[in-house]
Amino acid sequence: MKILVADTHLPAHRTRLEAGLPASATVRWVVPGDDGITAELADADVFVGSRFTAPMAAAAPKLRLVHVNGAGTDRVDLTALGPDVQVANTFHHEQSIAEYVAAAAVMLRRQMPQQDRALRTGRWASPGYDASIGQSSSLQGARVGFVGFGHIGGSAWKLLRAFGAEGRAVTGSGTLDAAAAGLNWAADTGELCRLMAESEVVVVCAPLTERSVGMIGAEELAALGPAGVLINVGRGPLVVESALYEALSTGSIAAAAIDVWYTYPDSTGYGSPAERPFHTLPNVLMTPHVSGVTANTFAARADDIAANIGRLQRGEPLRNVVHPPGR
Repeated sequence: MKILVADTHLPAHRTRLEAGLPASATVRWVVPGDDGITAELADADVFVGSRFTAPMAAAAPKLRLVHVNGAGTDRVDLTALGPDVQVANTFHHEQSIAEYVAAAAVMLRRQMPQQDRALRTGRWASPGYDASIGQSSSLQGARVGFVGFGHIGGSAWKLLRAFGAEGRAVTGSGTLDAAAAGLNWAADTGELCRLMAESEVVVVCAPLTERSVGMIGAEELAALGPAGVLINVGRGPLVVESALYEALSTGSIAAAAIDVWYTYPDSTGYGSPAERPFHTLPNVLMTPHVSGVTANTFAARADDIAANIGRLQRGEPLRNVVHPPGR
């Protein structure tokens, strides 16, 4: 069995991944986007990576499995796959993202980014020295709203709840049991504006679908209000870019942490994340889609991938299959 690995995060866990594979497996490591991938695909049984195109599928007649090193399969052309090719994914990022959410909520409610920038210039931006600066708020008693409440939302809520926050959530299905989750209430996305109006911190962690694109726009941000903090760890287009920039630049909302963006760079790692100049705003925490990127996340994913490849060789059902054979 030949396994072709084209992923930027797994080389750090190469020894761990290879140790978990069947003894007869042959592993080839390539750089994503490298010209040599096409030739390597000719006799590959398994492809591990986040991007798999129609030309790649055409070059891989023996392929049996595309294993994404993450949850999202939006960069895999499912329509190009043969009837016997399965697609599987893996998670383990929820704890790392939850830590990001908690950290961002604390930093933004305590106005730490602004304090950091000011102190670098010698200014002590504290109410102890400037009477125009109000005292910041902790998370104790904070009203937190979740847009989406899957693995990420549930894990983030466990941490925020430990700070003494109270919560509510809206989901696409509207079937979340609020009492079981320890939330004040839960509803479908028809109650989104209510959630925004009742929350001081809103965590966006819904999946991106045709229905959810642009679900948070000017009206919803206005409902969040000038003391509100938005944390987006779902997908950039869930929030209307122009509306978010306008709300942040005018003070319609207090601050935002944005980890997921509207445009992404090429392989060089350089490129603007949005059309609007969010980088000029002092009330934005900008991070390059790294909320789930920790060694803990990818070590566990390496284990999942190796285990699934072992199941494939033994003819056992795979776990986390998002595209079964014959579909």
